[in-house]
Amino acid sequence: MIIGLVKGHVVSSAKVTNLEGKKLLVVEILSPTSNGFEHTDQHMVCVDAVQVGEGALVVVVQGSSARIASGMADVPVDALVVGIVDSVQAFGQQAALEIVS
Repeated sequence: MIIGLVKGHVVSSAKVTNLEGKKLLVVEILSPTSNGFEHTDQHMVCVDAVQVGEGALVVVVQGSSARIASGMADVPVDALVVGIVDSVQAFGQQAALEIVS
């Protein structure tokens, strides 16, 4: 699983039938540290399964985990947003949800 930051969305006028009606998001992969989360400048396109907005911290799954999620069995998906992050306990403390540079 990956913790990421939703940076935007992808508009596609043509896509395979099984992707129709699915929202595509641009998500930056974040790196957890003892001070919060750091930018990695690595981005991916994910299908949105939880109706999240831009700027949200999210949980992303990839590969077979993305394909076995509810409603995704016939969708050609490799990365899927499956949750919105409310809090993180890491490094023996409550982690700040701020993004540090």
